[in-house]
Amino acid sequence: MEKQVVDRAQQAFLSGRSRPLGFRLQQLRALHRLITEREADIVAALKQDLNRSRFDTPLFELIGLENEIRLAESSLSEWAAPRPVKKNLVTASDDVYVQAEPLGVVLIIGAWNYPWALTLQPLIGAIAAGNGAVVKPSELSSHSSDLLKELLPQYLDKEMYQVVTGGIPESQELLRQRFDHIFYTGNSIVGKIVMEAAARHLTPVTLELGGKSPCYIDKNCDLSVACRRITWGKFVNCGQTCIAPDYILCEPGIQQRVIEGIQQTLMEFFTDNPKSSPDYGRIINRRHFDRIVGLMEGCTVALGGQTDSSECYIAPTVLTDVSPHVRLMQEEIFGPVLPIVNVSSIDEAIHFINRREKPLALYVFSSDKKVIKRMLSETSSGGVTVNDVIMHYTVTSLPFGGVGNSGMGRYHGKHTFDQLSHHRAYLIKSLAMESLNQARYPPMSPARLKRARFFMQTWLCSCRRLACVWAAVATMVALGLLVALLVVVLKEPSP
Repeated sequence: MEKQVVDRAQQAFLSGRSRPLGFRLQQLRALHRLITEREADIVAALKQDLNRSRFDTPLFELIGLENEIRLAESSLSEWAAPRPVKKNLVTASDDVYVQAEPLGVVLIIGAWNYPWALTLQPLIGAIAAGNGAVVKPSELSSHSSDLLKELLPQYLDKEMYQVVTGGIPESQELLRQRFDHIFYTGNSIVGKIVMEAAARHLTPVTLELGGKSPCYIDKNCDLSVACRRITWGKFVNCGQTCIAPDYILCEPGIQQRVIEGIQQTLMEFFTDNPKSSPDYGRIINRRHFDRIVGLMEGCTVALGGQTDSSECYIAPTVLTDVSPHVRLMQEEIFGPVLPIVNVSSIDEAIHFINRREKPLALYVFSSDKKVIKRMLSETSSGGVTVNDVIMHYTVTSLPFGGVGNSGMGRYHGKHTFDQLSHHRAYLIKSLAMESLNQARYPPMSPARLKRARFFMQTWLCSCRRLACVWAAVATMVALGLLVALLVVVLKEPSP
């Protein structure tokens, strides 16, 4: 079944119909119509999957997708245009440029926590780049998965863009097939499986993974604002966000004020009963509910801690006196549980972060520019936001992606187009002016090598320097012609 789907997508791509920009624009506009015309259905599916608010779905998924499509539509001709590059003297008269071309058929394996944004955003780039695609939405967000399978063929080319639903067996069978690129969003354990499968065909991969994104709060900052922004970023979507603050690092002297700031914000956001709030979600399923509850064992609960397995409900929870060695600090939490780890200084905070795998995001709250500079220059992460959380994800001109254990590759805006394109190098030369090539042909001699070095060394020169060299060469040629002309004139017999 999966092989037939891939074969159909490959045949559609080989037909060449996805290469013209007109086709790509048509498909992008159709995808935009899907999002706008079927928003109510998408909202209803996410209400069933994650108890997502009807306001949060547009805010965190659909508006971003619409913006990505508009950007791709308005910029596609520029992105796909040949890009001239610097030349040296040897290739000065040649056409030398880079042209983005489609890779072929891309496998997109989506995630369940934002099943529309994290599945369709790579698809937007795949369409813009002229690729075919096989889309595999997560089976955990089953209502969204089924709806996507129903809707996509109604709006997009049925052969070029196909949807495969199902669980692990279907994903494994897809990974046995040969693709031209695999784009996976999920956790690092499955990311390694995807990369291993891709290696059998030497298929390039983009792995958007996760990790434990730290949040350092300096004592020199507005704690009320910091707590408000951190609380929003941590507990939106019930904590099931790959770049949510995973844990807080702060000095013991401000810990209580941080707890009070978070408590006050939680009351404002979700009242004293988050379970009844229409803006507070649920854990995706019982397995993940049990996993998160298990992570809290042995930790001190400062706020929240209430659970209800029948609804997969976990209250917004803050934990204190958390040891760096407990299981909670070894795994990505991916839920509404926020540990606070005490550090004595920024030095200890930096050391704590650097002893662990590189995170997908890093957050620092401070009014001290020296503290900010140190945190940014002495740590590494996929992305970073200062004095806020998550918001770097919303800037389409910024590349989004991980480093090390948090992933590889990047996307958003033009970065998705570039990631899912082959940037082909072109050099188009005339058969004329063969004499200029003599320096590279045997038999070689010191004089020929010297000439070759002269013509090739300008590769690293600036445009101004290259123009000066050209002017010198032109002057030399002109003088040579003048000398030759004088010789001819002087040799002519006088009348």
